[in-house]
Amino acid sequence: MKPVIAVTIGDFNGIGPEVSLKAALHPAVRRVCLPLLVGPLNIFEHECRRLRIKTAIGKASLPLLSHSGLMVFDVGDGIFADVHYGMVSKSAGKNAGTAIERAVDLCMRKKVDAMVTAPASKEALQLAQFHFPGQTEMVALLSRSAHVAMMLVSNKLRVGLVTIHTSLRSVADQITKEKIVEKISVVHDALVRDFRIPRPRIAVLALNPHAGEHGLMGTEDDQIVGPAVEQARSRFPQTEGPFPSDAFFGNAGHKKFDAVVAMYHDQGLIPLKMASFGKAVNYSAGLNIVRTSPDHGTAYDIAGKNKASMTSMVEAMKLAVLISKNRGEGD
Repeated sequence: MKPVIAVTIGDFNGIGPEVSLKAALHPAVRRVCLPLLVGPLNIFEHECRRLRIKTAIGKASLPLLSHSGLMVFDVGDGIFADVHYGMVSKSAGKNAGTAIERAVDLCMRKKVDAMVTAPASKEALQLAQFHFPGQTEMVALLSRSAHVAMMLVSNKLRVGLVTIHTSLRSVADQITKEKIVEKISVVHDALVRDFRIPRPRIAVLALNPHAGEHGLMGTEDDQIVGPAVEQARSRFPQTEGPFPSDAFFGNAGHKKFDAVVAMYHDQGLIPLKMASFGKAVNYSAGLNIVRTSPDHGTAYDIAGKNKASMTSMVEAMKLAVLISKNRGEGD
């Protein structure tokens, strides 16, 4: 049977329901999996009418069998009056957070093979008392996964992050030798297990310009990042760095490696999104379950306008299928 992929609604004031529905009906997705939408059924029904999607939609019963329409694991509490496209709301955050909780539970109980999270507003989640920096951290806690790394994956580049959703001012304080080694290890193991790369080559980026220029522009690379790379290399010989990020990407150094470990969010994701925006996938390496998401946010500016591209969502669902199969073959 085809794997079942749970797809959360995301923020219903953004493009989450739109890209979820469009991707769930895409032929490339239907060929490889059975999508199970997770969220309020009446919100999905409302979106189908708005988008003029003419297909059967209804509540799912598990185990999910082959179907031609759209099946929804209904979490309830979708109130049409609370749908205000482009606005942050507690109700949207509650529905997004509840859908994540249900999808993780389905994965943990082996009712589905993987989950894909549509974009959710961090502010809305906070309003609804889901106090997490982002969906990655929430899924990690709910799935009882101790060592996780956020990765962006495209056909041109894979980037893992040491720090994720934190201010640039706080990055240096959060960079430790132990944390870098941990993230390198998570990325390495994910490349082996989830991508079937037996001896992955990993590049590690420096924190400071010119890798600190021997202390002239900061001591972190000499005292923290460099020693972390040396320690990681003792276990994973094909680990190299730290590389100054501008020259590394400018000289296309990433083409020589299977993945890059960046010290902070924008350092790694700006080059990746420049090369693959709208086609990349956010992948949570190291989870006890399989979780992916598209590479974009809630896009409040185009919410409700039927302008959202489903491309990244389709890629996220296809990658979730690939990883779930790779794990199944390796276990």
